[in-house]
Amino acid sequence: MTASTPIEILRVRNAVGEGILWDWRRQLLWWTDIPNRTLYRYEWNRGTTRKWETPERVGSFGFIKDSHRLIVAFASGIALYDPCTGAVDWIARPEEIAPGIRFNDGRVDRRGRFWSGTMIERGTHTDGACLYSVNSARECRRHFSGIAISNGLCLSPDGRLLYFADSPTRTIRVFEMIEPEGTLGPPKLFAQSADGSAPDGAAIDADGCMWSAHWGGGCVVRYTPDGRIDRTLPVPARQPSCVCFAGTDLDILCVTSACEGLDQEMLLADPNAGDVFFYRTGVRGLREPEYLV
Repeated sequence: MTASTPIEILRVRNAVGEGILWDWRRQLLWWTDIPNRTLYRYEWNRGTTRKWETPERVGSFGFIKDSHRLIVAFASGIALYDPCTGAVDWIARPEEIAPGIRFNDGRVDRRGRFWSGTMIERGTHTDGACLYSVNSARECRRHFSGIAISNGLCLSPDGRLLYFADSPTRTIRVFEMIEPEGTLGPPKLFAQSADGSAPDGAAIDADGCMWSAHWGGGCVVRYTPDGRIDRTLPVPARQPSCVCFAGTDLDILCVTSACEGLDQEMLLADPNAGDVFFYRTGVRGLREPEYLV
């Protein structure tokens, strides 16, 4: 078995599996199937999967320090959410969230703030989608707009750089994080993906390299900190959507995928579409930061 072959495949057939994260404290793997309003939790040591129906579609989420709740970017806003009880404690529902716009990709930064961006699903919105952050005081801040589909949010190991992809433009940009306010400096071009291959969810490894799922490209690309392609990992699904590092040693790359938009003929040619793939890449990831309340 080569490093480009999955060591395991979770047969979940998600419409759009997304937002995969590793809870290193509890040894649990979480992800969302956005259109089906389903949150998944895989117990690593038992090999069992549990799922919950969510009150709205979940675009992304993060873990909360000293809590079993999650901070969640639902379609219409950001909230603290308890999957077991279904309790939702809304933090922010920005007025810019109009019909045809919803929250999408997000992540907690290394200072305990939660970031999430929106995306345009339909209609005409002159201002486009936006990028927001929420701090421990529950203050929601809008950073910039003019986005089509927010994706690929991840942080450098020292937290000084924030990476962000706008999928339809096939562009990944990087921003300097100016502390203590968490203000973003001017964007710089980090990488541009190939035609037909849109940068989707991403994660940073212990070497500071980015692993970016390329929707439509059937692969995950590892970029060095200077934006150079270091390696390309083939995925046995046309639409890989997000990645994270999991396992006791953070050395298993986990990749979600999607079957949405594929007709019957395409599904026959793409039998693993919507499944979750595990790889040994010889690289370790970083512990996921936690939202501070």
